[in-house]
Amino acid sequence: RPFHVEPTNIVSVNDDMQRVTDEASAMNKRIHYYSRLTSPADRALIAPDHVLPAPDEIYVYSPLGTAFKVDSCTDGYGKNSSIVTIFMIWNTMMGTSILSIPWGIKQAGFTSGIILILLMGILTLYCCYRVVKSRKMIPLIDTSNWEFPDVCKYYFGSFGQWSSLLFSMVSLVGAMVVYWVLMSNFLFNTGKFIYNFVHDINVTDIVPGTNGSNKVICPGAASSHPPQNRSVLFSSGNNTGFELFEEWWNKSQTVPFYLIAVLLPLLNLKSPSFFAKFNVLGTVSVVYLVFLVTVKAAHLGIHLEYNWFTENDFFVPEFRILFPQLTGVLTLAFFIHNCVITLLQNNRNQEKNVRDLSIAYFLVGLTYLYVGVIIFASFPSPPLSKECIEQNFLDNFPSDDIMSFVARIFLLFQMMTVYPLLGYLARVQLLRQFFGNAYPSVFHVLILNIAIVGAGVAMARFYPNIGGIIRYSGATCGLAFVFVYPSLIYVISLHRAGQLTWPALIIHIFIILLGLANLIAQFLL
Repeated sequence: RPFHVEPTNIVSVNDDMQRVTDEASAMNKRIHYYSRLTSPADRALIAPDHVLPAPDEIYVYSPLGTAFKVDSCTDGYGKNSSIVTIFMIWNTMMGTSILSIPWGIKQAGFTSGIILILLMGILTLYCCYRVVKSRKMIPLIDTSNWEFPDVCKYYFGSFGQWSSLLFSMVSLVGAMVVYWVLMSNFLFNTGKFIYNFVHDINVTDIVPGTNGSNKVICPGAASSHPPQNRSVLFSSGNNTGFELFEEWWNKSQTVPFYLIAVLLPLLNLKSPSFFAKFNVLGTVSVVYLVFLVTVKAAHLGIHLEYNWFTENDFFVPEFRILFPQLTGVLTLAFFIHNCVITLLQNNRNQEKNVRDLSIAYFLVGLTYLYVGVIIFASFPSPPLSKECIEQNFLDNFPSDDIMSFVARIFLLFQMMTVYPLLGYLARVQLLRQFFGNAYPSVFHVLILNIAIVGAGVAMARFYPNIGGIIRYSGATCGLAFVFVYPSLIYVISLHRAGQLTWPALIIHIFIILLGLANLIAQFLL
């Protein structure tokens, strides 16, 4: 490439050529890592030979199946600026957990909920530091293209390899199950809104709720009528068509099965990389949710009453024994430990990785705090009790609410594009481990996808509680990737270097015990 040498700013050609060589080496290592995620015949995550990133256009793939395109934020050598790195980490962490944060705060109590979000953010950030530093503590081995599961294999052998695969599958399949439950929910409410609008039907759900244009409902209070299709029709004439629609458009009995016709064929695609182009929808969805929460709070006002340990008809105590349910949700909400190395290795200034990771965690925590606190504080109590806050806070708004309808449309389409990518990652990790090929045959892939889809349909049919699913899967995979492995690897590396001290040992044993207690508490409360 041409070099422009200014008389007042002499540039060493040898140094510049060395930089180009180093960057090419780093590019080859990244390509080598991504090639290990797929079969040789599948080039979904492999840079084509004839298409290399231009200086102002690079693609970064995260292990969660998300593709980021950076147009003008690189330094000309395929590296990302700090602001791009921070945004990628924020965008990767922001997921379905945000819908359950207000419910988690209600379970923990308002004051303890805020404290737990801050503490869990700090704790998971520290463990993330340990993950980032883990491969650098391995001497005499080139670990530049290693991910955290490779580090686990180095320290724990085949047990580390298979256990990291198991917990990684728990996080992936758990996310796919949550997606299926939410997609069923959003599709049901969207279809109901469209049907009522087209047929000019005025319907009110048989659930307690507020009056006025900014209606808030309490689906869980109608225990004798589960929050599905139970509604009263206000129109004259024959309503047989409406009753037939409600029979065939049921949130738990029919809609989860309708999704199979669309999503199962997409899961069987050899390379669903096309769907990575829609990653921007995730950012749009989160921004719109923040906007929705702000507008709703402005209309509803603030409804808070501080009862530190006693409960009344409309408010919950500030501290509740159910707080582990929030810590389970937060473990998954702050979970990025199995792919953080990949996201940070493209940072232009590697010495600023700790700073950029800290800023990203701060922004994620701030987003969770804002949505959770605003929804909880503005929930109209009285007339409704804070106990009415649903595991998916959008369920507290009726299907005919325009802003909620738009949010459900955004989230539905975004999840339908991410779901095949999650399935693809699950297929790559599992089938390559057993058969050495991510696509051994149509039969193998179909059986795996039927099992994953079946799990989603079963949960949407019999246990459509996303808060419960998130906290169970979060506490399970978090035990390994957040609490146990980073702490054990750090202690072992210090011991081998002769630098282990009693305070460091006690602190990291305590972190492991916290993760174990977090998992056990999910099954006791």
